[in-house]
Amino acid sequence: MSEKTRYSDEELQEFKTLILEKLEKAQRDYELLKADVTNTEGNDIADTSPTFKTLEEGASTFGKEENGRLAQRQMKFIQHLQAALVRIENKTYGICRETGKLIPKERLRAVPHATLGIDIKNQQNRK
Repeated sequence: MSEKTRYSDEELQEFKTLILEKLEKAQRDYELLKADVTNTEGNDIADTSPTFKTLEEGASTFGKEENGRLAQRQMKFIQHLQAALVRIENKTYGICRETGKLIPKERLRAVPHATLGIDIKNQQNRK
């Protein structure tokens, strides 16, 4: 029996469902982070009377900067998930871009946007 070169349509549909669920959650999280950074909720020290709350202002600024970084990471994750959906539509999902072999289902369930098998990824991390 020859080795599989791609996942079946049923398997791809299973992965698509998983990715869509993760994408929905990621987009909700991104919107929360973005709202905090842009202060759309209006709960900030900027809307209080002028005071000398330097520490609070510093903590607030630091928190917004950190949430800004988290929002950027979340957007990158969303983009990776969207790219995985494109690969599903092209029926190239789950194929290692280095070896051309199928990435194990366990890895794809854990990291659904993976484009490398775990061996190749570990080799890259050691460099």
